[in-house]
Amino acid sequence: MGASGNAGKAGYAMVSSLANFPGPVYAINPRAAAVGESILNLETKASVAELKGQVDLAVLTVPAQMVPEALEQCGEAGVTAAVICAGGFSESGDEGSALQQQAVHVATTHGIRLLGPNTSGFMNPRLGLFANFMPSVTTLSPGPVAVVAQSGGVNLALAFMLDHAGIGTSLSVGLGNGADVGFVEVLDHLANDPETTAVALHVEGVADGAALMDAVLRVSTRKPVIAIKVGKNDVGDFAKSHTGALTGSYEVTRAALSQAGAVVVDSLAELVDAVTALSTIRLQPHPGPGAAVITGQAGPGLILADALAEAGVPMPALHSETTAQLQQLLPALTYQRNPVDTGRPGGSFPAVARAVSEDPSIALTAVYALDEPGAFDPVAALGPLSGHVMFASGGPKNVLIQQRERLRELRIPMFHSPDALAHGVAAVVKDAQLQFAASQWPVRPAFGRGAILGSTLDESEGKRLIAEAGVQIPAGRTAANRQEAHAALEDLGGPLVVKVLDAAILHKADVGGVHTNIRTPDQLDVALDVIDRIPNRSSGRYLLERQAGYGVELIVGGVRDAAFGPVVALSLGGTDVEISNVSPQLRVAPLSRPAAIDMVLGLPPALLAGHRGSPPIDPEAVADILLAVSELLMTYSDITEVDLNPVRITAEGSIVLDALIICELQH
Repeated sequence: MGASGNAGKAGYAMVSSLANFPGPVYAINPRAAAVGESILNLETKASVAELKGQVDLAVLTVPAQMVPEALEQCGEAGVTAAVICAGGFSESGDEGSALQQQAVHVATTHGIRLLGPNTSGFMNPRLGLFANFMPSVTTLSPGPVAVVAQSGGVNLALAFMLDHAGIGTSLSVGLGNGADVGFVEVLDHLANDPETTAVALHVEGVADGAALMDAVLRVSTRKPVIAIKVGKNDVGDFAKSHTGALTGSYEVTRAALSQAGAVVVDSLAELVDAVTALSTIRLQPHPGPGAAVITGQAGPGLILADALAEAGVPMPALHSETTAQLQQLLPALTYQRNPVDTGRPGGSFPAVARAVSEDPSIALTAVYALDEPGAFDPVAALGPLSGHVMFASGGPKNVLIQQRERLRELRIPMFHSPDALAHGVAAVVKDAQLQFAASQWPVRPAFGRGAILGSTLDESEGKRLIAEAGVQIPAGRTAANRQEAHAALEDLGGPLVVKVLDAAILHKADVGGVHTNIRTPDQLDVALDVIDRIPNRSSGRYLLERQAGYGVELIVGGVRDAAFGPVVALSLGGTDVEISNVSPQLRVAPLSRPAAIDMVLGLPPALLAGHRGSPPIDPEAVADILLAVSELLMTYSDITEVDLNPVRITAEGSIVLDALIICELQH
């Protein structure tokens, strides 16, 4: 609908794409129909009413204001599905949002499912159905990968990238505004689609995080999902605490997708490498499947091994039986461990590949060798192997394309560089780890249970709340005046930490509200004098606590994300948290104990072992704190942020030294 014979109009471009469909296609154009003109050899009709009961899909290229009426006509003609291509709906402001609601209402009334609006359409190469504005999509080859993208441009970019990589697509969908059909509907279709072996997912924004996680989980239990989230520099608009600054929507969405089983990547190129591998190879669930590297050239092999180590891919030592075989097969000057450097590939290369791939510690073998005529035939060498193998090479383009196609028939993915091969290996390993994690604990994103705290808590109130969950806090006292403060010093003994106690002061150290090593009455008076000079205090109270021993500091916290609900965070803590290079560990609540322990084990090994002489981190003890935060967020629906910063790992245990619990007024 909106078909045009004018090559400069969108209706012409869409007809050009749809004209290749092997079934009946009709161009709706009243003026052309009145004079009996065809458009690109398609029969024209004045109205969809002339086709009542004959149409499965209507593609609307009419202007936005005409969409509701066009949908009315479709409904009366018995059409049950429509693509709305026009922009000017919810993405354009209040008037557009109202128009979109009107279109959805009309469609719902008539039982029409909608893709769009504001979409360039979708492509199904296997059916020859290309409902897209770009006629060149008709050259796309069918394949095993489905693309689900919020952006029509990204949908097209990925479809062509996959085609160039020799993979092809089963379905490519640009969701646009997703007024009706969105992530959930398309993913649920793909979960049961026998033509799709892997799903590439592009996410810009998320309205219903729980629904998206559930849909991704339903797919990832059956076939791999590889996802990219855009908007890296976006952070929470109203984040007040350190935790808020660490948990922007970009980080939360990536963590949630991973928690639901998706392999999350950083670029479209990495995504293509990942689906190249995962559309062919999927390992059984495993906490750390081992990978081996075999290279015919040392330099590329080192690049490959470095990239795998950076990605956290386990590269175990080969068994003694394997190394004994390699010693017999390879010259003495070659490296015969993992990675294996064969030197210039020769006649022994197939036997080397077989020995390594059959090693009991190896689940996946990555092979790199340049194309050298007469030295190495990858198809002959790798084809007979029983284990999972991936290959990368360099050489003349036409030779590599032929090798790629022959290897794909043998279910061996081929890549164009060491980096690309590393992306593929890392994705396959990560997918196995995510499958294993999903089998250990359920993903049950949820929102609060409805209890209300009523107001932001001061530090003492916050600590009492988490202490009720069994979390360790310092021995301490609150004081309403100086006399009570001195009595607390006498009772507790030194050294003490003395703080301002005021729920309205979120960052006490910034205003002179935290004083350490207080041992004597005179030192206490000096500290209290500074605290009393803090402007605009709403309380004259103080908090005095025994000073904790030396240890590494963590931050444990949580936020209530607008899309995903309660999210728990763990990272390096203390005063330098914002400048730390340690990425936060994030999980959507509620947490299970295995998930909490997994978060702790995600911290750098040097930190876990005891940083700079501090006691080692006890994963169980820190998991207790993470679970307490998860339970708080799940119980009290008005908590927007929890910030336990720092949590110090001392010889006496994991102690929460500061607690900030922010509540939002309920209306």
